[in-house]
Amino acid sequence: MTTSYGITIPFDGITLQEHKEWFHLLADLGYRDVWSAEVDGTDGFTPLALAAAWEPRLDLGVAVTPAFTRGPGLLAMSIASIAEAAPGRFSMGLGSSSFPVVERWNGIPYEKPYAKTRDVLRFVKRALDGEKIDEVFETFEVHGFKLARPVAVRPEILLGALRPGMLRLAGREADGAILNWLGANDVAQCRNEVGEGKTIAARIFVIPTTDKDTARFIARRMISSYLTVEGYAEFHRWLGRTEVLQPMWDAWAAGDRKKANEVIPDHVVDELIIHGSYDECRDHVQRYLDAGVTRATLAIVPFGIDLREAVEGLAPRS
Repeated sequence: MTTSYGITIPFDGITLQEHKEWFHLLADLGYRDVWSAEVDGTDGFTPLALAAAWEPRLDLGVAVTPAFTRGPGLLAMSIASIAEAAPGRFSMGLGSSSFPVVERWNGIPYEKPYAKTRDVLRFVKRALDGEKIDEVFETFEVHGFKLARPVAVRPEILLGALRPGMLRLAGREADGAILNWLGANDVAQCRNEVGEGKTIAARIFVIPTTDKDTARFIARRMISSYLTVEGYAEFHRWLGRTEVLQPMWDAWAAGDRKKANEVIPDHVVDELIIHGSYDECRDHVQRYLDAGVTRATLAIVPFGIDLREAVEGLAPRS
């Protein structure tokens, strides 16, 4: 299976309107994909619509859109719209998201995340194929919905997956999985659950600096913020990091954020977040590709660097 080398958009500090020249630059530098996200910044689809119109050389993806925060019909319409705007160039990432995003920020009960994601996946696949759907699913019901503009070819649909159940669902009913917050050495364990012949996309955080102290300081704050969320914590227990991360979880639960950062071992930081010179960063990305990731997506961590220099320095080798 061929591999691709992409980057996360939109860039911090750059307005959406200003991204046109950046999309051209990315394509010129050899980046193949641009991937949006949907947490607390832009929505997942608008940046991709702009990229579709402005730069036809780039493939597009969203990693990921929560299954909870749009009605099933609206979600199907959003997917179909981007697929029509960029035929053959769009990959849809669907996931359960997390309790803070779904319930705290959007006021939607975060219940049965596996079943909800499974049901939305099944609905979306059928809707994109032009089927009229009248069915009671386990987590919602739809009566008489049919896309007025079904896509000619259904886009690739990937599941954001962290543990065996969702990874297996991604292999069984989707086109692959989107991974997040893992080291290169963790890829094989996840791929084994998904199975062969499936797309494995991964968002990979990069702090391009040779100042190890600065990189690790930033990385520790990121790790303690994310890996204390229950879904990510369970993911890393499954990956075998219970012993090394338990002190962080204990300190976080006790309200001692400073200690939670301090007790994260260097080797864990270096596994989960890439840092170093541009050559070292690219070599580390290659380890993910060698381990079985087919679509590597860099996420440059902003910390006062020159963004253009970083984008150029991290570009794939020709």
